Formats: sequence, structure tokens, C-alpha cells
Amino acid sequence: MADDRAMFRRASWANVASNVAKLVVEGGLGLATGSLALLADAAHSIADLLASAVVLVWGRLAYEGPDATHPHGHDRFESLSALFVGIVLVFLGLNLLYDSVLALQHGSEATYTPMLVVGLLIALAIKAATAWYTKRANEKAQSTSLDALVRDNLNDIYTTTAALVGVVGMAFGYPVFDPIAGGLVSLLVVYEGGRLCRENVAQLSASAPPDDVQTAIRDRVTDHPDVHGVHDFTAYYTGPVIEVEFHAEIDADHTLADAHDIETDVRRNVLAHPAVADAHVHLDPAGMDEWKDADDTTRRPPAATRTDTDNDNTETEE
Repeated sequence: MADDRAMFRRASWANVASNVAKLVVEGGLGLATGSLALLADAAHSIADLLASAVVLVWGRLAYEGPDATHPHGHDRFESLSALFVGIVLVFLGLNLLYDSVLALQHGSEATYTPMLVVGLLIALAIKAATAWYTKRANEKAQSTSLDALVRDNLNDIYTTTAALVGVVGMAFGYPVFDPIAGGLVSLLVVYEGGRLCRENVAQLSASAPPDDVQTAIRDRVTDHPDVHGVHDFTAYYTGPVIEVEFHAEIDADHTLADAHDIETDVRRNVLAHPAVADAHVHLDPAGMDEWKDADDTTRRPPAATRTDTDNDNTETEE
């Protein structure tokens, strides 16, 4: 956990630093030349800087364990910070689209200079390196927030590439390329931001995971040889992780200690699923009319009933 937290912190700081560098390069060149593509991409970098700062502050709270005020841990902070990134991307994309439409209507007054190409290539290199490093770091940290930053860096690459296309168009005497490229990429930014929002709203609202994930978790319950069935199975997101509740159907002749061991084994097997953070197990013994999943033929009579029958047989033999 400590190593994961350190990796998360380094990757978050790398994203903050890269956004500052990109903002300085593109913002300076955009102001100097009047390029809409560069100014829009610089505005994108301001939003990215804010988003990466939020991830740095909020996202690391996910590595704090349960405490008195957060008894179930801080996992939801990851989804909250990723949701913030998604919201920023949506508003940023809509703003870029608006600016591009205005530029198409009124024309672009940008001035071409080779330094625009140099600046954009530097920005591309910065973002490509940051995306690679963040993705590599997240292979260990497994953070929803870092995954959002990886997507954000990829969006930066797309928007910067579009800006480069616009600048190249200016170089060849087609300034209209500048707002057209910006408009197309703004739609991609809005789409990606919307997808981030949908995913993380689902996690924050305790929605159910996909059917295949639920089936895989349920199979981990019934894999235990003493479990004949499972009912009242519920799985839901608590942030980027899943919490599970279920009733496991077992025979009635187990001792209390045996039943405890079964419960421990089943819970351990469920928690071994990489997406599951917590599991609540209730054992339903046979003969109490609570089974819903297993067939009646798999039931054994309660231990007390079987003992009476055995005693009757013994007396008969005597």
C-alpha cells in the first residue's frame, strides 16, 4: 500500500508539472501569434492543471484506511476526483467548440511562424511522455484517478495534434484549418469527458457491476464444496471497488465452528476477486425453508432429526 501511494503521488506530480510546462509553451506562443488553436489548447492545459491538482489532493485520500469518520474507507474519493476530471473535460470541450464556430464565422487572424510548429512538437513530446509514465505507474497503483489522467493526457495529444494540423494549414495559406481542427477535437474531448462522468457517477451511486462480473463473484461462492446454493446476492460499487452481500446455503448438520470456517473460506474466496473490497456473508442452514437456489434434493435433515432417527434404529436392533 505504501509503495502504491508513493507511485500515485509521483505520477500525480508528473501530471501537474507537465501541464504547467505545456501551458507556458502554448500560452506564450498563442498570445504572441494570435493562434486560436494554441490559445484553445493552452486553455485546455489550464483545465488539465486544475484537474491534475484535484487528483493529487483528493485521489491520494483513497489510500487512507478506514477511520472514525469513514468506516468503509476512502475509495469513493477516487471516483469523485475522476468525475471532476470528466466534468472539466466536458465544459472545456464545449468551450473549444464555441470558439471554433466563432472563428469559422468571423475568420482567423492568426500569424504563422515556424516557432508554432516547434512549440507544438514540444507539447506533444511532453504529453506523450506523461501519458506513458502515468499508464506505467498505474499498472502498479491501479488507481481510477490515474486512469482518468491517462485518458486526459491522450486527449491532450489529440488536441495538440489538431492544433498542429491547423498551424500547418496556416503555413500553406489555409487559415481555416485552425478552427476546423479545433472543432473536431472539441467533440472528442466532450465525448471522453462524458464517458468519464457516466462511469464515475455509476460508481458513486452504488450501481450494480456488469453481469459478467457479478457471475464471476457468485461462482466464487458456489465453488466451495459445502455451499449448495446462493440467494439474495447483491453486488454494488462503493467507488471504484465492489461490495458484496449474499446468503450461502449449507447443510444443517455443521457445528458452529465448522459453519464459521465455511463462512471464513467463502468470504476469503470472494475477496480474492480483484474488484471486490468487502463481502458480507449470511449462512442459511437446510430445514429452515430459506433456501432459494439449491434443489430440495440436496438438503439434508437437521442434525437433531437425524439423531432421533438413528436412536430409533438402534433401539429396534436391540
